[in-house]
Amino acid sequence: MKLSALGRIALATGIAVLTTATLPGTPAAAAPVKRKILPVLVEFNDASFQFPDKVKASTPDTYFGAKSDSAASYLSELSRGQYTLVPAVPEQFLGPIKLDLSAAGCPQGKINQLTREELTKRGLVAGKDYESLSIVFPAQKTNCPWAGLATLPGPTTWINLYGTASGIDVVGHELGHNLGFGHQGRVKCTGGNLGACKSGGASHTTIMAGGYRPAGFSAPEMIRAGWLNGGASLKVTKSGVYTLRSLHGKGSGVRALDIALGGDRLVIEYRHAAGNFDAKLEGVHAYRVPKGSYGASSLIDTTTADKTATNSAPPNADAITKLTDKASKLSLAVVSSGGGQAKVKVALNGDSLSAIGATPSKSASPTPSATPTPSASASASTGTEAVTDGSEPVTELGSEELTAGGGRSTVLPLAAGGGAAVLAVGLGFLLVKRRRKRA
Repeated sequence: MKLSALGRIALATGIAVLTTATLPGTPAAAAPVKRKILPVLVEFNDASFQFPDKVKASTPDTYFGAKSDSAASYLSELSRGQYTLVPAVPEQFLGPIKLDLSAAGCPQGKINQLTREELTKRGLVAGKDYESLSIVFPAQKTNCPWAGLATLPGPTTWINLYGTASGIDVVGHELGHNLGFGHQGRVKCTGGNLGACKSGGASHTTIMAGGYRPAGFSAPEMIRAGWLNGGASLKVTKSGVYTLRSLHGKGSGVRALDIALGGDRLVIEYRHAAGNFDAKLEGVHAYRVPKGSYGASSLIDTTTADKTATNSAPPNADAITKLTDKASKLSLAVVSSGGGQAKVKVALNGDSLSAIGATPSKSASPTPSATPTPSASASASTGTEAVTDGSEPVTELGSEELTAGGGRSTVLPLAAGGGAAVLAVGLGFLLVKRRRKRA
């Protein structure tokens, strides 16, 4: 069955090669960013866009349109104006550019290389004239097993176009990889016991997994990007009761609690409908952040009813009520939740939850903002892989119906691009949105 570009979305836990630099410890402060992105339409010597005029007409809207589902509007709203995409050229895109290359075999490395070489011929310098490159090409003959591909983090996205326009579910997801976000998984923690967790498929609270556009990004990803600053993210260092505002809501207030959990971190957020986000999300959610890598967090699920973007489970199906971790001497309970705010009681160092009063603690300190968005490399790779930013593409797998797969990810050392790297192999899941028929 053929799917539209909006329909064929593979948001899959796949194979990603990350340089060790992409696994940050405590994030550093980041200033507001205006990032110049250059969408480039490319064709092959044996494949062209079926409707080039429609593709050219849709591309500016996809990346820079005024509607909330353009990449620029989406990221600006999520970041509260701290991250803005701007066109690198007055025309807002270039192309179609014909590459002397066959489409067969999904040669993403050569596509990247030849596109950058063509841009250089036109006097455009990576890192100066454009900071991010989004390569859009016709899918019909490539046989690429993904709708989108991206370097993580980095300056490059590949959009494998099946129709005349891609959508924010694809473009936004891939730009999330550029910001340093991996595929967010789900871990099942029976009864809220953090010492008894098993891998459980995909999160639904972010576009980086099964949440699609309406979910935006989760709190750990927002911390990673540097968008929860000015006290919006609090490091909890003493027991107390803390008030959370909705993650994507307007105004000031604490949006996330960041708590030590052994060598990992525990991030707590409150989700509630706000702006264009979270209409189908409600309640307090928790994430485990491995070794301070906020872009590699996993949703903690203590329930039996898995919430997804497409099922009928209630908006608060995966919301937590309590968590415990004996190893870290931590316990947590939701005191109240709803109407745009939540109160969460946190007990550290073996303190008793029942002994903690209802007055919010003043001992929390702001979490430093996240690592600044990486700059684009000034030169293109000459190899067969797209490694212009020192990292490999994240692979989006497949185009089938939703399937769930268990299993833990396997982490192995791998030498890539001339430097040490980490190879993360996920068994995970595949998510595809079908095109809905209009009545």
